[in-house]
Amino acid sequence: MKQVDVVGAVIINDNQKILSALRSQQMSLPGMWEFPGGKIEKGEKPQESLIREIEEELGCQIEVGELISDSVYEYPTVKVRLITYFAKVVSGEPMASEHEELRCITANELHSLEWAPADLPTIEKLSKEHILQFR
Repeated sequence: MKQVDVVGAVIINDNQKILSALRSQQMSLPGMWEFPGGKIEKGEKPQESLIREIEEELGCQIEVGELISDSVYEYPTVKVRLITYFAKVVSGEPMASEHEELRCITANELHSLEWAPADLPTIEKLSKEHILQFR
């Protein structure tokens, strides 16, 4: 089975709210929520990929912080390795270009959304450890 390595950003704003992105109808897993990010290109470090992907997807620049989770989820046709990091916006304002909607939510609201399965280990880690300050 093919494995795809991707990165995701847990972007936390000044109000300690987390940016979540709703997958559009043109994406796989439409209508599910995820942390924005994308594929790691050959020769890129995960943090470099994350900076590039967020600029492409959301039109803003981020600073990447600590690693949160590195996990693999097996979908029926592909294995996804998702590496998530804390991040904060340092320039620009996140705007949905590929996603249907962006929403800032509190840590208590994390379980109120239907997340893509690959994102669930990050959700669990954030919920358990209550680690929402940018690190």
